[in-house]
Amino acid sequence: MNSSAHRAAMVGLVVTVALVGTAVVVPPLLDWQVWPRVHIEDGTFPPLHGFPQVKLGIGTIPAVLLAAASVRWADPVAMRLPWRRLLLVAYAVGLVWLPSLALVDGAEGISGVLGSPSEYLGTARSVDDVGGLLREYVARIPYDAPDGNWPVHIAGHPPGMVLFFVLLVKLGLGGDLAAGLVVTVIAATLPLAVMTTLRVLGSEHRARAAAPYLVLTPSAVFLAVSADAVMAVTAAWGMCCLALGCRVGPRRGWPWAVVAGLLLGYLVMMSYGLPLVGVLALAVLWLGSGRRWGWGRGWWVQGWWVLPVAAVSALGVVLVFAAGGFVWWEAYPVLVDRYWDGLASQRPGSYWTWGNLAALAISAGPLVGAGIGATWAARRRLDDRAVVVLVAAALIMVVLADASQMSRAEVERIWLPFIPWLTLGCALLPERWRRPGLALQLATVLLVEHLLHTSW
Repeated sequence: MNSSAHRAAMVGLVVTVALVGTAVVVPPLLDWQVWPRVHIEDGTFPPLHGFPQVKLGIGTIPAVLLAAASVRWADPVAMRLPWRRLLLVAYAVGLVWLPSLALVDGAEGISGVLGSPSEYLGTARSVDDVGGLLREYVARIPYDAPDGNWPVHIAGHPPGMVLFFVLLVKLGLGGDLAAGLVVTVIAATLPLAVMTTLRVLGSEHRARAAAPYLVLTPSAVFLAVSADAVMAVTAAWGMCCLALGCRVGPRRGWPWAVVAGLLLGYLVMMSYGLPLVGVLALAVLWLGSGRRWGWGRGWWVQGWWVLPVAAVSALGVVLVFAAGGFVWWEAYPVLVDRYWDGLASQRPGSYWTWGNLAALAISAGPLVGAGIGATWAARRRLDDRAVVVLVAAALIMVVLADASQMSRAEVERIWLPFIPWLTLGCALLPERWRRPGLALQLATVLLVEHLLHTSW
């Protein structure tokens, strides 16, 4: 079994590295302008939304020291600590890892992204009437909006995300640095939600095995101070609540089902692309229901009862926004028109259909390919069914998102909600892969952070 997993992991790793190398080399080799970013005068580095920039910063030393210590101790610590203490340690390490990487760029690494004119925070500071914001939201999406169009990130998303920053402003946390720190503190909970979901679904051993790869993920470069990190966290805790509802049954689990629906309903109000998380939700419900499909005898007590409860809660969130003036299904076609009126129309689909996958591989780290290979090798092992199903659901979400052509480029950030679930495949790697695999992930993130300006 280990030999088949080793071969499958090796194939996955080689394919991933080849994909990334091809995506980096082909555009300059063929003099192919694929427009990874709007402003290209500083240079480009497709498939990432950035350009080469060698740098060292105040975060370099703690990031390198933490990486070195993690290669030595992360795996045994994850396997031996009591569960609650493991979650506490994972969160503490995340609270060091994320800002250390961001601070390689200095204080600007935490405050600069959210302070950009294209981001949510500037608009959030100007909002004094939430009802008015919702009522005029759709009308200001097009480039030729009579009253002026929204900045790119607000126009490209429903109002849920900007309302999050409006709340921060009202709480006195609306400064660039303060908001960046809040996002970082939230982003550090992402591994905890994914690990807990997997444990609730009956696979604590694999949750522990996945912990180092989830906490020390290369996507930490993009998680720290990215609004998409908040979306990823919302999705992950929604999945966790679904799993908890399935486990405890309808008598005690209905609050978990309601909270799951509220989180996932609000997630739809954060991004037009994240209804795809419904695929993952169905996977969690299937696993939580005893892996039975359909509505036969016993479905209610086996976990599927969570589905209607969560669905009604989620629909309630969508309808509240609609009553307030923002109707999701009316806004989406307007957003599609604006998307194709912008830079997306110049980004060649013949590159970005596979270049997106390379960007995802850089963000998730090259070991994600090995993890997918190991998952394939484990597909018939009942003990690893939870990991296999969750990784398969993540792959389906990525394929659907890529096929939509609504995210040409920038997916190293946009697809952050999918990455931790793909990363779970690393928990299935053979023992001899674990320490060198983690070292490869850490080397990747340190190189990306110190050799590139990633724009996020």
